[in-house]
Amino acid sequence: MELEVLDIKGKGTGRKVQLDKDIFGVEPNDHAIYLDVKQYLAHQRQGTHKTKERAEVKGSTRKIKRQKGTGTARFGDIKNPIFRGGGRTFGPRPKTYTIKLNKKVKELARKSALSYKVKNNQVIIVQDFSLDQPKTREFSDIRKNLKVEDKKSIFVLNERNKNVYLSSRNLPNSKVVTVSELSTYDIMSASALLFVESSLDVLQKKA
Repeated sequence: MELEVLDIKGKGTGRKVQLDKDIFGVEPNDHAIYLDVKQYLAHQRQGTHKTKERAEVKGSTRKIKRQKGTGTARFGDIKNPIFRGGGRTFGPRPKTYTIKLNKKVKELARKSALSYKVKNNQVIIVQDFSLDQPKTREFSDIRKNLKVEDKKSIFVLNERNKNVYLSSRNLPNSKVVTVSELSTYDIMSASALLFVESSLDVLQKKA
């Protein structure tokens, strides 16, 4: 499949690039996408949640009242979970949410996601560009020229570009990543996936 290369003004350059069918033309595997997205979201969780249990709450261990003869239930110390300020019963503890996923499954998931985007005409190839200095207005104009200003768009670069990143940071629904940072979650959540030419070359060589 061929796609036309556009410049940052949204006009055709007269050139086309050939998309590798082994990356952009595979039969999508929905379950692989599900597993990869599930792993991505799980890894966003810190797992630092913690509450104090009975043994960790500060307070006296003196018995509150005598065991018998009060007409009410027996109580031990003030740290009892049924009292206000007492320890929590079976509260959350720190844990890791890491999910193991085979490398080949992750590769299949990303290729499946890219194939979906190509089928839905949501992939745009942009001529390589750079900004002399961080300018949100300039980056906003680029999005407008490419007709993605109202869409959740992801620009994929071949390497980090500080000026482009800083220019896009304050714009809603806009994200700039490198090829190595591009995840299945990012691909599936975007309405427009924009590759600069050099990043497309890197992606297809890595695969």
